[in-house]
Amino acid sequence: MTLDDLKPVKRRSTVEFIAEELRQAIMSGSLEPGDQLGEADLAEHFAVSRGPLREAMQRLVSEGVLCAIANRGVFVNELTLDDVRDVYRTRSVIERGAVEISLRGRREELHQAVRSAVDQMRTAARRGDGPAVSDADQAFHEALVECSGSPRLIRAMRTLLVETRMCLGELRTTYPDLDTQVHEHEALAEAFLTESPAKAKAMLLAHLDDAVDRLVTKRNEPLN
Repeated sequence: MTLDDLKPVKRRSTVEFIAEELRQAIMSGSLEPGDQLGEADLAEHFAVSRGPLREAMQRLVSEGVLCAIANRGVFVNELTLDDVRDVYRTRSVIERGAVEISLRGRREELHQAVRSAVDQMRTAARRGDGPAVSDADQAFHEALVECSGSPRLIRAMRTLLVETRMCLGELRTTYPDLDTQVHEHEALAEAFLTESPAKAKAMLLAHLDDAVDRLVTKRNEPLN
């Protein structure tokens, strides 16, 4: 191999940069479901013409993060209950597969990986930082999948990051307090280390099913 065989570092295009910035804004809650994205304001903010901005937004529309409504504009997508169920159904398949792999010889590694996220969650709960608890909740489940070492499971999980974060922001409001959310994840982390594989997987699936039930109940509550 010679230096001529080395490829230069690939820099992100303007479109990729804008798309990623918008994704992060949605994941952090700076842009909320239903918010309209104004082309003029965003073009000025990013100091770009409307061409790359529109291309970036179209990319997010194709990913299901944004939705375009004729004669109205582009909005942050609002997940329906069917969307929520589908996100969690897909996550259940991915996470169950990841846990099955990790419980075969990687129990300690899995436990340590998710415990780090639980510690972050607990610290955030103590200071009453709900969004940070949701961030740590997502980190828990990402670490669970990454510990499997399966490139395809990891890649599949990453396609759900924005939608998962949107669900978690809403899910947080269904708990009586932040500590309850922390305790659920503490129990899961301990199960990965000490329980039988069947019990650990059952607890994980029950945890994900409970999230869907909470969100369905919340959406069905009568408005005051």
